[in-house]
Amino acid sequence: MTQQRIQRKLAAILAADVVGYSRLMGQDEEGTHAAVKAHLEGLFEPCLAENRGRVVKRTGDGLLAEFPSVVDAVRCSMVIQRAMRDCNLSVPTDRRIEFRIGVNVGDVIIESDDLYGDGVNVAARLEALAEPGGICVSADVYRQVKSSLDLDADDLGEQLLKNIAEPVRAYKVHLSDERQVTSIDAHALPLPDKPSVAVLPFDNLSGQAEDTYFSDGITEDIITGLARFRSLFVVARNSSFSFRGKSIEFAEIGRRLGVSFILEGSVRRAGKRLRITAQLVEAASGMHLWAEHYDRNLDDVFTVQDEVAQTIVATLVGRIEEARLQRSFRKPTESLPAYECVLRGLAHFRGYAEDDNQKAYDLFGRAVALDPGYALAHAYLALVLLGLHGHAAAPADVLDEAFAMASRALDLDPLESGCHRALGLIWMYRRDYERAEYHTRRAHELNPNDADRQMSLGNLFAMRGKPEEGLDWMQSALRLNPLHPTWYNPQLGMALYSLRRYGEAAQAFRHISNPGYWSRARLAACCAQLGDIAAAEAQREAILRQRPDFSTADFLRADVLLERADDREHLREGLLKAGLPD
Repeated sequence: MTQQRIQRKLAAILAADVVGYSRLMGQDEEGTHAAVKAHLEGLFEPCLAENRGRVVKRTGDGLLAEFPSVVDAVRCSMVIQRAMRDCNLSVPTDRRIEFRIGVNVGDVIIESDDLYGDGVNVAARLEALAEPGGICVSADVYRQVKSSLDLDADDLGEQLLKNIAEPVRAYKVHLSDERQVTSIDAHALPLPDKPSVAVLPFDNLSGQAEDTYFSDGITEDIITGLARFRSLFVVARNSSFSFRGKSIEFAEIGRRLGVSFILEGSVRRAGKRLRITAQLVEAASGMHLWAEHYDRNLDDVFTVQDEVAQTIVATLVGRIEEARLQRSFRKPTESLPAYECVLRGLAHFRGYAEDDNQKAYDLFGRAVALDPGYALAHAYLALVLLGLHGHAAAPADVLDEAFAMASRALDLDPLESGCHRALGLIWMYRRDYERAEYHTRRAHELNPNDADRQMSLGNLFAMRGKPEEGLDWMQSALRLNPLHPTWYNPQLGMALYSLRRYGEAAQAFRHISNPGYWSRARLAACCAQLGDIAAAEAQREAILRQRPDFSTADFLRADVLLERADDREHLREGLLKAGLPD
């Protein structure tokens, strides 16, 4: 009798199952079963059909599917994982249904409606390698789809898979909008365990472009006021403002920033009248929870900020003690012209143009002249003075002048965190680390949700020889401010260098706007410690073009704030390895 020939075909195989299925069933058996079934029937199967896929079989917590096209299989996987990510935005972390997906292409055996063989087994093993909410594909899949789908993926190298004779090279696929422009790559951010809000920049409807600084100032003051409440998680200004002018759905903004609620609004200034509108939106659903508009005289701008913040707090967390509400917004000044000077000054202080620091200094000085009792104006004036004279390398008389300004600021308002932050930085520049830590900690206590305060505290610990503790604070700051300003990166890089994590440190130093000799020297040390002599030499040449008289000894004396001798020697070793003059 002639033996029946085994039927085979080439197919793209998708394997998927639920992460932590047993744990979820133990928590809520019926609810988990119903949720998984709803995702498989309501999301997976329609997406498979749309991409010419077929369900081969369903298991209790997943499925196996085949596609005639590997491009369709990977595209379908990416659509599913994005949709699942959005579905989970409003779900507590420990209750989320998350799938792993593996995709392989290969020869399979056909038996009735089922498929067998290594082509199927490899897909199942790749699925086990994927991260929760992630996709893992074989090298054959990656090679065939990387151009068609403009795929971004990390090479995981050769993997020894259970019951598979030969190693398989695997790739971790990134969703197209998954990577953030920060020092740390991250997936969708998990929701905090308390109400979380991002305040988008209020639109300027005044018809005058120069009034944008005014609407930005109002937005920032609302962020600052909300950040004082420990019962809220408030995303930092820099991350919120990165969405200005972009047409992005609330659900996507919520996913990228890891928040449940979004506040948006507008400001219209006409003569001495001001109209502010604000609305609070649930990010995942787009549902409007609250909206209001305020018509006031310009003299009442601080009262409007207070009203908006109080309403948001009441909406998100219920009743909060009246005393805390009252002190969340202390009028910084009675002078609106002084307030406008500070807002304009901050716009320059955060800029990178050659004359920005000088313009900021002039504006902060004008604010002090208009209102000598304006504490923050004094504090910002001290900080920008240091920026004009080389920060830590500023001459002693400049440090003394800045110290007097910051001390005056603190005398005027001892409860303003910005005043403590300025004084803490100056004490660090004076190498008095105990006083620096006191004021930096106090700045954080007064405004615990401020990412800049947390980054400053992390930097201080790294300078004091506690880089592990410093890195914890820095990563907390990065969570509050995932789209952070570039000045975070050198501080992150210094902590990582102290921890001998030279590759990550080099990456952080490379993400700096307008790098000067200071950051280039640190990068050169990282490259030298990694053995990348060509990169270290390139940085050395750039440093000597900027500072022909550069010496390692002078750099360590004037610019480096490391408290411990061992840390200073560790940096000196890297600088000399890079070929910089002793």
